[in-house]
Amino acid sequence: MDDEYAKLIRRVNQPRVAIDNSACEDATVIQVDCVNKHGILLEVVQVLTDMNLTITKAYISSDGGWFMDVFNVVDNDGNKIRDKQVVDYIRRRIETSAGFVSSLRGSVGVVPSEEHTSIELAGTDRPGLLSEVCAVLADLRCNVVNAEIWTHNARAAAVVNVTDDSTGCAITDPKRLSTTKKLLCNVLKGNDDLKTAKTTLSAPGFMHRERRLHQIMLADRDYERVERAGVRTAEEGSSRPQVNLLNIEKDYTVITMRSKDRPKLLFDIICTLTDMQYVVFHGMVNTGRMEAYQEFYIRHVDGLPISSEAERVRVIQCLEAAIERRASEGLELELCTEDRLGLLSDITRIFRENGLCIKRALISTKGGKANDTFYVTDVTGNPVDPKIIDSICRQIGRNALQVKDSTTLAPEPPHQETTIGYLFGNLFKARTFQNFKLIRSYS
Repeated sequence: MDDEYAKLIRRVNQPRVAIDNSACEDATVIQVDCVNKHGILLEVVQVLTDMNLTITKAYISSDGGWFMDVFNVVDNDGNKIRDKQVVDYIRRRIETSAGFVSSLRGSVGVVPSEEHTSIELAGTDRPGLLSEVCAVLADLRCNVVNAEIWTHNARAAAVVNVTDDSTGCAITDPKRLSTTKKLLCNVLKGNDDLKTAKTTLSAPGFMHRERRLHQIMLADRDYERVERAGVRTAEEGSSRPQVNLLNIEKDYTVITMRSKDRPKLLFDIICTLTDMQYVVFHGMVNTGRMEAYQEFYIRHVDGLPISSEAERVRVIQCLEAAIERRASEGLELELCTEDRLGLLSDITRIFRENGLCIKRALISTKGGKANDTFYVTDVTGNPVDPKIIDSICRQIGRNALQVKDSTTLAPEPPHQETTIGYLFGNLFKARTFQNFKLIRSYS
């Protein structure tokens, strides 16, 4: 009866979305008014994020059963959203999302997919892990249509969407799914995985890739700091995010955060708060000069603020992890070439054999073209030797592989180095991507 009453209230009070280009000099202002429900803030922010809009400011209020939020947004070029068709599309998407009543509890922020099989992976990060995973999928004739891989604090998580190479459809055969899961689990376990490696396969179902990655890494407790000998930790090269918590008269817990600004930052933070069962009642977001400041008044879904020191520490650690997971680390490489079965296996093998470690990757295919982005370091987490990158570009093809930001390359040495990484690069100087011989056969 409660669910039916909630549906009736939402039908009577349909969401109202106002989009104004005159209220702010340098951003489009989007105001959303509707009946409040758990997870609605995440759903609205997800719509804006999925459309590649950057939220420069936000004002959040959801007390008294009513949701009223204001977002200042710009496009990728920092401009207002002036195209009427785009404006109308944004309005429809938010109205649909804010007015939708999900019957799946705990599925806030997910969207349906009917075209592929989703593979979720979690395990200890190590050099060459993605290469081994891709080799297994190629051997099983699973074509990777899109994927996203994150690494943080010695843990790795991936959501990989694959199709059957022969049919181009989702893989539904239980025996084949079982074999795939077993082989991938063996790869993830490695020789010294102190935590249990996890592989989940599913036929067509409900999925939002970035949403699931946050959930996977949170469940894998990537927020717990792990120190590994010889590997540079993230905070050594950059300032850590500042997260502070304060209780106010037993009504709210106030969270304040300062960090380097980046795309999708607000989405990542709201994902984590929602997954931890916290509700944002009031808040503000302000960005400028490459820094983001965020302030939220929260309570747990049971109506209480944070009451214990252990929970306070856990919330701080989880929010720090949410900010850091997607932070750009390493040299950005962009691959654009004709897609084929085993392409990702070939590329990641070349990276591995040249001593590169993949910190984050975004894989996509469209119209027979592969468009992949990799963030790489050397095996110790330091910048990559430019000679190695030059060698890899020659192997794969300079038109196919582009270096997006050369400022993160290691500085040129004054004389020829003889490090292990450079020796690996020399081994492949005479070989091209076209005649590269794989140990495995994909025929």
